[in-house]
Amino acid sequence: MDGGRGRRRQAGEAHRVAILALPDVVAFDLATPFQLLGRHYELTLCAPKPGPMPTTSGFSLVAEQGIAALAGAGTVLVPGFDPRAHGWPPPEAALQALRAAHARGARVASICTGAFALGAAGLLDGRRVTTHWRAAGRLAELYPLAQVDPGVLYVDDGDLLTSAGVAAGIDLCLHLLRRDHGVAAANAAARQTVVAPHRAGGQAQFVERAVPPHDDGGLEATRAYALAHLDRPLTIRDLARHACTSERTFARRFRQETGTTPLRWLHAQRIDHVRRLLEGSDLAIEAVARRCGFGSAAILRQHFRRATATTPTAYRRTFAGSVGSNGP
Repeated sequence: MDGGRGRRRQAGEAHRVAILALPDVVAFDLATPFQLLGRHYELTLCAPKPGPMPTTSGFSLVAEQGIAALAGAGTVLVPGFDPRAHGWPPPEAALQALRAAHARGARVASICTGAFALGAAGLLDGRRVTTHWRAAGRLAELYPLAQVDPGVLYVDDGDLLTSAGVAAGIDLCLHLLRRDHGVAAANAAARQTVVAPHRAGGQAQFVERAVPPHDDGGLEATRAYALAHLDRPLTIRDLARHACTSERTFARRFRQETGTTPLRWLHAQRIDHVRRLLEGSDLAIEAVARRCGFGSAAILRQHFRRATATTPTAYRRTFAGSVGSNGP
């Protein structure tokens, strides 16, 4: 998908992702898209100027292409970097190239502190965004017109996507795969990389606390129970009863473990199950709705459009058969 959610790529049409490395790039952030996206996209590494590029890990890498490589890319992705090491703001040529890419309709994304480059290019105003939780306050201070959410792993704002710190770049890349190529492609990439295909919750679960929360047992068994019974109208009372705890205690512990509420987590699991059934079965939409706990096709369509900006029928038309073609 180029330039947000408005246009699907035609079959066989190459989607080029230009990965813009800025001085003192975070090597982990830079490697993540190459590890996860290479099978489905044409990847290009570029920099403000071709040649050696220092990383925060103490070694240099070589960018063979310069800023002109952004031209014509369907997606431009900026990995995290240390904005303190080589002065601020980033090179003006890079900022101009980011503005030009966004203006012509390219999708623009960042991992971790790469969001600061998007802000310096003027692309964050009025947009919901995120970055590493340690840097979220500074991002909001520099770009007060941006809606900085420090508690999520990534934000998909259509033609602009941002992720939290470091490993959250994995979540963002898997989301791009789900969005462009379907859940089966994302799951296959996750299996190959030995990571979770979809992490529940946000980065709030990784923020340091002055006093660690009391932990009297995990809720993994209850989450597994919920996943096995998505066709039922589960409530917090049902889940708390399974966990043998009060509803209030259950909700508190669930947020501590996942960074989100039980109902938001459950809704996300239902939507993912809908995706799998639409891709891998020929069940009628009404049957999919019942199996995933939405009750009716009308309710499913409402929630599915809100989560994916498309309809179940259109999604199936785009991704049907992807399970078979993206197996291990």
